[in-house]
Amino acid sequence: MSTQRIRIMIVDDHQVVRAGLKALIEGQQDLTVAGEAATGREAIEQLRQIEADVLLLDLSLPDMSGLEVLRHVRVHYESLGVLILSGFPEAQYGLNVLRGGASGFVGKGTDDSELFRAVRTVARGGRYVGPELADLLVAGVRGDPNAPQHSILSEREFQIFCRLAKGEAVSDIAKQLYLSVKTVSTYRSRILEKMSMKSNADMTSYAIRNDLVQ
Repeated sequence: MSTQRIRIMIVDDHQVVRAGLKALIEGQQDLTVAGEAATGREAIEQLRQIEADVLLLDLSLPDMSGLEVLRHVRVHYESLGVLILSGFPEAQYGLNVLRGGASGFVGKGTDDSELFRAVRTVARGGRYVGPELADLLVAGVRGDPNAPQHSILSEREFQIFCRLAKGEAVSDIAKQLYLSVKTVSTYRSRILEKMSMKSNADMTSYAIRNDLVQ
């Protein structure tokens, strides 16, 4: 890694964001952009054709969730480091993306120097955890009652929770995630029980209050 540039693939649906990131990355002697994609499916297709060390991945994509791209990468590209770069709050998404297999989480308001530090850490096989997320991890270990309620959800439960909160039907979620309707319904019941909720409307209300949906 010391003699070869770190190859980064950017996945974000905003062209201006991709262009800005590319300009910043190419200004670093040890970093280069190996590819870019505007959608989740485009990212998955590109990964079959290029070699990358770090996937810089947005969570909010037009065709599928960044969480679903993350899940695909963890199954098919075990050695690829995934750094989530998102406008969603670190406090609300950080724990769940780490649980889902991400190597780190960086907010879109992060300073350039901190972003580069995160990229280099992930490229070396490490995990990047910012101060806010580090506090949450410590709180989780201590069983802090102030930890986000959704942090108790598993990776798959959180993925389905976000879709339900956005108003997607169980049948549509089942089709998109290649699960049976019965399985998704079981997950829904489990989520409601864990979070002490009664309906999808409760999920939506919670997600809006906690900036989990846009």
